[in-house]
Amino acid sequence: MYLKSIEVQGFKSFANKINFQFHQGITGIVGPNGSGKSNVADAVRWVLGEQRIKQLRGESMQDVIFSGTELRKPLGYAYVAITFDNADHQLAIEYEEVTVARRLYRSGESEYSINSTPCRLKDVNELFYDTGIGKEGYSIIGQGQIEKILSGKPEEKRELFDEAAGIVKFKKRKATAQKKLEDEKNNLVRVSDILSELEKQVEPLEKQSEKAKIYLKKKEELKELDVNMFLLENQRISGQLAEAEKNYTIAQEDYQRTSSQYDKVRVEYDNIQTRIEALEQEIEQTRESLTNASVTRGKLEGELNVLREQIKSAQGNEQHFRERIAAIEAQIAQKETERAKIFASKAVFDEKVQALGEERDKAKGFLLEVQAHIEALNNRIEEGKNRIIQTLNDRATIKSKLSSFDTMMEQLRIRKAELNSRLLRIQSDEQERNAEIQALQEEFQRISEQITQADSRLAHWNEVNGTFRGRLRKKDEEIKELQADYQRDKSKLDTISNLTERYEGYGNSIQKVMEQKAQNSGIIGVVADIIKVDKEYETAIETALGGSIQNIVTDDEETAKKMIAFLKKNRFGRATFLPLTSITKPPEFRMQEVLREQGVIGIADTLVKTDPKYVNVAKTMLGRIVVVDHIDHATGIARKYHYSVRMVTLEGELLVPGGAISGGAFKNNSNLLGRRREIAELEEQLKVRKAKVAEAEAGIEAIKAERNNVRKSIEEEKAVLQELFIQQNTARFNVVAAEERKNEAEQGFDTLKAEQLEIEQKVREINIDKESVFHELKTSEEQEREIEEDVDTCQKELESYREEEAAKMGSVSEWEVEYSKMLQKQEFEQTNLERIESELSSYQEELAEVAANLETGVVEIENKKHSIEGIEKTIQNSHTTQSEAELALKEKQQAKEDFSQKQKTFFSRREEISERKNALDKEVYRLQSQKEKLEEQMESQINYMWNEYEITLNSAAVLRNPQMNDIPELRRLVNTVKDDIRKLGDVNVNAIEDFKVLMERYTFLKNQHDDLIEAEKTLEGIIQELDTAMRRQFAEKFEEIKREFDKVFKELFGGGKGTLELIEDEDILEAGIRIIAQPPGKKLQNMMQLSGGEKSFTAIALLFAIQNLKPSPFCLLDEIEAALDEQNVNRFAKYLNKLTKGTQFIVITHRRGTMEQADRLYGITMQEKGVSTLVSVNLVDSELED
Repeated sequence: MYLKSIEVQGFKSFANKINFQFHQGITGIVGPNGSGKSNVADAVRWVLGEQRIKQLRGESMQDVIFSGTELRKPLGYAYVAITFDNADHQLAIEYEEVTVARRLYRSGESEYSINSTPCRLKDVNELFYDTGIGKEGYSIIGQGQIEKILSGKPEEKRELFDEAAGIVKFKKRKATAQKKLEDEKNNLVRVSDILSELEKQVEPLEKQSEKAKIYLKKKEELKELDVNMFLLENQRISGQLAEAEKNYTIAQEDYQRTSSQYDKVRVEYDNIQTRIEALEQEIEQTRESLTNASVTRGKLEGELNVLREQIKSAQGNEQHFRERIAAIEAQIAQKETERAKIFASKAVFDEKVQALGEERDKAKGFLLEVQAHIEALNNRIEEGKNRIIQTLNDRATIKSKLSSFDTMMEQLRIRKAELNSRLLRIQSDEQERNAEIQALQEEFQRISEQITQADSRLAHWNEVNGTFRGRLRKKDEEIKELQADYQRDKSKLDTISNLTERYEGYGNSIQKVMEQKAQNSGIIGVVADIIKVDKEYETAIETALGGSIQNIVTDDEETAKKMIAFLKKNRFGRATFLPLTSITKPPEFRMQEVLREQGVIGIADTLVKTDPKYVNVAKTMLGRIVVVDHIDHATGIARKYHYSVRMVTLEGELLVPGGAISGGAFKNNSNLLGRRREIAELEEQLKVRKAKVAEAEAGIEAIKAERNNVRKSIEEEKAVLQELFIQQNTARFNVVAAEERKNEAEQGFDTLKAEQLEIEQKVREINIDKESVFHELKTSEEQEREIEEDVDTCQKELESYREEEAAKMGSVSEWEVEYSKMLQKQEFEQTNLERIESELSSYQEELAEVAANLETGVVEIENKKHSIEGIEKTIQNSHTTQSEAELALKEKQQAKEDFSQKQKTFFSRREEISERKNALDKEVYRLQSQKEKLEEQMESQINYMWNEYEITLNSAAVLRNPQMNDIPELRRLVNTVKDDIRKLGDVNVNAIEDFKVLMERYTFLKNQHDDLIEAEKTLEGIIQELDTAMRRQFAEKFEEIKREFDKVFKELFGGGKGTLELIEDEDILEAGIRIIAQPPGKKLQNMMQLSGGEKSFTAIALLFAIQNLKPSPFCLLDEIEAALDEQNVNRFAKYLNKLTKGTQFIVITHRRGTMEQADRLYGITMQEKGVSTLVSVNLVDSELED
């Protein structure tokens, strides 16, 4: 594969359409400074997807579009296309010729295409993965890349080596997998939160659904019974109504005839009645005088009878008191016997409680022993880990010794070479040699002191540098935890907010009404929206509200009626509304004395907060419910007030009038009241977590900046130390050389040979020392392995003790339960004993009271007997006063009798007619009432059938069941069904549909949850596989590049040495890379110590080494040899020609040596100011010849 052509139009200075045709070999692009040569390289970078505008030498992406000149207008777009020969199918595409194009408009729109087919930037990047081509590759090298290789930080040189090692595509895949993994984790948290909320709703809604199904079934049964009973009753009432109307007409006619007869008789009767009334007045006066005497006598006789009755009653009470005394004495004896039995039972329980307490304490002792073993093992494991760390530190010291021996060996070899040369240089005056030796020794001492100081500083910086990894890891872990907490809380907040906004957990009808809130301002919200409750009272208030928590508050009745019509029209179900205009006088709680009972917290409506305009709503629903701290106090209050108070406890137990108690565990609590409080808490918590994440990230950046400064200091110190070592070696060699020259003059050749033998002896000693150090290293590794085995053994033993600890803890818990049960029984017996004592005291008080009443009754009987004797004497004297008055009365009565006899005929006749008239009037009224009552019954039944079932009499006839003819039996069945429905309590008929929708959503989310977990495991496995593959491949390729770099370096420089090093103590996939060069005749040194030309040539050697190992299809070089002298330019050009076997080169240059090696040349010039054009090869050749 090679680059066939580049087509450019409107890109930077290329205003006109220009087409560059390329062939295999080296193509040179030349031209004056500023002619636009480098714009060719920028065009290739840009079409391959470069997004960093600084790499394209601009300030914004629109800068790449031709901006116009004095004579030309700006163009509206930039276009670049490059065409590759893909006959060998090195690119993973079926075409043998591939054209990649990019177009950018001034409006900011951008488009890519492959073979004229629109595509994405991602597609372009993936097409060139692992080919060396691309914005991260090494196929386009300019002065910027050379400078980056030369002066960049070690970690910044990674991109080039990653591309050369072929792991860029793996890193991209890993980054994609990590992003997907993060997304999957976030999705998993969100789905888990939603599932958790749904699980809270499933069980209650399922129960409501089952109840609703039973309810609907019962309603259908009731409807059938009601309809048939209605038809039978309607038939019966219709017959009765016809009969009543007929009888009413007859009775009305009889009544009118009788009224006429009665009026005639009444006139005659009134005349006789006037005379009789006069006689009666006279008789009355006479009788009055007689009555006065008899009244007095009757009064005395009445008092006499009263006294006699009181005596008889008192005697009866005396007998009752004596019987009651005997009964109380018998009950006291019975309670004494019962108390003795309880005393005996309590003694048995006391002994059992003591025995169980001892067993419980014994089990706790065993548990403490196991826990002591666990603590000892933990200490032993920690000690083993500390010993491993110490062993690793010792091993680092041993490796340092080995490095020191290698340095000494190198110095000895150099010294040995110097000795050979000294044989030829024994000339000097003795005095001069002594002075020279003294000066050299002083110089050596000075340098040695500087080395000691530099070593100390380097050790300090290395020690500081060693702390950064732990600090960064700790900060990373902190950020991950904070981010996980943040994402979890944010997901939970989103979930709860979403549930709150959509009114999840409410009935379908409630949700449908609340959807209309935006269009209907009269809807205020559900009850849970208008009240706020402290967290400690949420359970109690939600239990107190029950189903009322889903009631909807409206501003008036009109809004409520409108929403009811809306629900009916759309058949969304039923809902309860609370119009503010209707709820104006909430009932008051009248049993104020209950609020003073122990454990009472207050009335429920006083424990909630709400807007003043909603106070009546809260009071209506909660104003008669008492909140109590726990159920013991609640049951005591209920008994005291005869189960007439509605109460709720803080844990949610509900006590209703009549004695019923509801309670138990809230397995799935929807917590509708707490949602908004929880949202506020989560929002505040998210702010805190976000601030902590920002603070931690700032801390990481500070640590990284500090680490970079320390690493820079380390590099500087190493460079200084390396220079000092060179100076020290030089000084040492100078001292030795001077001494040798002196010794040579004194001792001659034999002494020099002896010194040579001494050096060889030292070499042998160093080798022996190295063997010893190797042995120490091996011993250290074995010691580490033994310690690790001991730690593993302790870990296994610890797990065993952990299991034993769990068993012991279970045993202790069982003894605790048994002890608590027995303690409760003991307390129950004590309570019974106290109850018996109280009852005995009550009976003894009652016995004393009855005895006192008995004594009082005996005294009262004697006093009343004396009163009776006096009254009897007074009655006897009153009989003599009424004889004369009785004679006159008899005469007047005789006269009245005569008139009465005469009147009897009229009276009996009038009474007969009057009775008949009254009877007829009553009959008419009765028949009228009966008729109206029957009509009302018929109308009531018709209205009931319409209101309850929305059916008329005609439509009801269709549902008639001929087998249902017994009205009493139907009425009994109706009552039975109604009782069944009443026992169901509050029923949410929408729960069936709500439960179905909820389960569909729950099943869908559960499947998503399982898929997300599986995807998370898959992605983690992919990331692990990618890490393993990248580490292995990078390690192998890095060693190959290292060897090839040394080879190319020697070839280009004509000797010397080049090497690459990974920064120690860092992950191999993230570690920085250090380039070290030793040009011929110089010492091994860092890149910063080289001259400008040496740096550039070293970087070029590295690029050529990479090209040798992994040739890119083409390579575009933009004046990378500019800093080289003529000799090195020639070397560069010759080696470039050597690489053309595997790579096509396009070289932008202005150096003659490079141009001479090119197979063809393109010239770029600006014949028109600001516009680059392509000139002919002949013109370029003639310019070169000149």
